[in-house]
Amino acid sequence: MKKIAIAAGLAIALGASAAQAAVPGYATNSSDTIWRTSFGECWHTGFWTQEQAVEGCDNVMAKAEEPAPAPAPAAMADVEKKFALYFDFDSTQVGDVSNIVNYIGSLASLQSVKLVGYADFIGSAAYNEKLSERRARAVAAKLEQAGVDASKMAIGFMGESAPVANCTGRGAELIACLRPDRRVDVEIMGQKRVQQ
Repeated sequence: MKKIAIAAGLAIALGASAAQAAVPGYATNSSDTIWRTSFGECWHTGFWTQEQAVEGCDNVMAKAEEPAPAPAPAAMADVEKKFALYFDFDSTQVGDVSNIVNYIGSLASLQSVKLVGYADFIGSAAYNEKLSERRARAVAAKLEQAGVDASKMAIGFMGESAPVANCTGRGAELIACLRPDRRVDVEIMGQKRVQQ
């Protein structure tokens, strides 16, 4: 009986010393699995120290993975873009604004949309001033309907005081030539993400 106990003790000691190389300080089997007591505690060798404690034993928890570093915020650049919308004679009917809306949608942030209405010189100055205001307000309304933030829009009007066309002639020829004066200038300020 003593021989069996000595042999068993020798086998355990040999197993423990062999296991020390695989997991220092712990008794392991041939597949390097740490032996556990019936209470689930890891079985130490006589050479075990606290510094040798491994994950899953001796209240050592798995180390939480370091969270990935937050991506660097995208660099932003201030941008300014201008558009012009043209009108028929004595009209406030706004054409297509999709290019303006799409540009605003491409911005990372919108700072402002400045709308300035103009009119040609045909008619009284007072009438043309009101007409240029109605044009600017019509564009603002159409942009707002398309989803542009109304609080970012500022409206101005110049009437016939800032012509760009240099026209002579009469009737339909003059009206056609003055089309560049019948406009709303749209100036957009915002920020775009910059590729790095």
